[in-house]
Amino acid sequence: MVMAAQITSSKPSQVPTSPPMRTAFPTEQHSPTHPSTPERSLNQRMDALARANEVRSARAQLKRDLKAGRCSIQSLLLDPPEYLETAKVFDMLLAVPKYGRVKVNKMLLTCRISPSKTIGGLSERQRGELVMLLRR
Repeated sequence: MVMAAQITSSKPSQVPTSPPMRTAFPTEQHSPTHPSTPERSLNQRMDALARANEVRSARAQLKRDLKAGRCSIQSLLLDPPEYLETAKVFDMLLAVPKYGRVKVNKMLLTCRISPSKTIGGLSERQRGELVMLLRR
């Protein structure tokens, strides 16, 4: 009977390493061929932040009003305030009582509206169909 001998080495095995990976995009911040947008000043950034916070607060209050029944989604869809133009239709419909994800998705599918569509991006046809479905 022949036994195989185990070969042990006192040196740890060396795993070949690959060279460092190169990225597809240059690491330069500004390239001469692609001019970048100018940097915003601190005042501009603070103004934008304040405006974004006002919009978020107004939308949150509107969602509370929708949930409590103090305003109607139909009137908001037909004549949306400026801060509501960039809100997702899906999110606003979810704030309406008795409308969950499944019902809202079915309504949007029926009206041929993408769930990621904003209220300001709705066509007149989409607005009309959605309001008619909500009035039933």
